[in-house]
Amino acid sequence: MNHATDRSPAEIGASYRMGFTVGEHSARHMRRILRMFLDRWGLPALADGAELALTELVANVVRHVPGRQCTVLILRRPEGLRVEVADRCPRPPRVARGGDVRAEGGRGLLLVEAVTDRWGTEPSPTGKTVWFECDDA
Repeated sequence: MNHATDRSPAEIGASYRMGFTVGEHSARHMRRILRMFLDRWGLPALADGAELALTELVANVVRHVPGRQCTVLILRRPEGLRVEVADRCPRPPRVARGGDVRAEGGRGLLLVEAVTDRWGTEPSPTGKTVWFECDDA
């Protein structure tokens, strides 16, 4: 089980990185952590889209990554926010384009695309990293 505790505002820097073994309810805890950082950084307007995007990336780990392990990086950037979710599965995520609108899966990355300014995936020697960025406009 993963545990995260609130840190005092003086201890919150410009980034947060932690490894997780995720389950069905992990996204709720990660959204709370993300919102804490966004509030501290003065970026609460980014919370709704960033929380939805993070939820989708975590759901992909739960559904598609053996062992459900990932590392989450939350990074304050001059232009806003970057969030990365790295895992040990080398398969890149697939974006559903067209197809059956009644299908139960495959549209999460379309949501990420809709609520963020940029997103992408990068292979790594041990798997892949899926990331998104939200600008502070």
